[in-house]
Amino acid sequence: MLRSALLAASRSPQVRTMVEKFPPTHAIVERFVAGDRLDQGVAATEKLVASGRKVTLDHLGEDTKDADQAAGTALAYEHLLAALKETGLAADAEVSVKLSAVGQFLPVDGEKIALENARRICEAAADAGTTVTLDMEDHTTTDSTLAIARELRADFPWLGVVLQAYLRRTEADCRDLAHEGSRVRICKGAYKEPESVAFQGKRDVDLAYVRALKILMAGEGYPMVASHDPNMIKIAGQLAEWNKRDVSSFEYQMLYGIRPEEQLRLAEAGNTMRVYLPYGQEWYGYFMRRLAERPANLTFFLRAMATRG
Repeated sequence: MLRSALLAASRSPQVRTMVEKFPPTHAIVERFVAGDRLDQGVAATEKLVASGRKVTLDHLGEDTKDADQAAGTALAYEHLLAALKETGLAADAEVSVKLSAVGQFLPVDGEKIALENARRICEAAADAGTTVTLDMEDHTTTDSTLAIARELRADFPWLGVVLQAYLRRTEADCRDLAHEGSRVRICKGAYKEPESVAFQGKRDVDLAYVRALKILMAGEGYPMVASHDPNMIKIAGQLAEWNKRDVSSFEYQMLYGIRPEEQLRLAEAGNTMRVYLPYGQEWYGYFMRRLAERPANLTFFLRAMATRG
């Protein structure tokens, strides 16, 4: 119930206004978001890379209202990728893109606009010498996102896609995408979905995640294990070993600000450990989903509210 309430709050303009005006909010958000500006995102990337971790940057901006705004988001990614190239960070940092931010939900030609903008971003990534991963949103976008990914992969075969283990369709999608050269990030899922399309209980979601991992680790693609769950991390390592995978043939991914000690441990053990690093002014929806995912995050936020004086 708490998770559902927080996810609902992530879409509420009234709650958004209250949270954004709460004085300590920005200090708390800094735990999960690198900052409002590009230079802050680049600076945080430099620190993570210096510690032995890799990065995928997300320019936050999901509520795109028109084609000009979508094009503006694509331009922001082009500037980001140019900065990664200029600073020499592109070898260790890629970008993650939500297609909704580049036009996918627009009522007229939304998919076409999103494809064109995503292509611009991929071209900029190729020029910088790095890659792009397409984030996945709620289940209504899955077919559209995978269709756009298929079209882009014709020219950019390194394009990564995200699959969400809690969706009942994901095992089949894993089988389709577990081929050579295919980069697939598998996560549990962060949206409130109906039971008809998604597993609801933690145990069922965990089992679905393991089934997806088995398929990806046994395949010939490049699995990206996005989880903070110690059990899932351990199982992923075991599956990689059983499938005789070299550490260079898969990676772990975690969110910025969550389990940093474990991130460092995995990196120091010789694994590829990539941090999902968001930045930008549209941080509210992302922040609320992080609170919904882990009770510890909410406790951290409420404690700050209680001691704000």
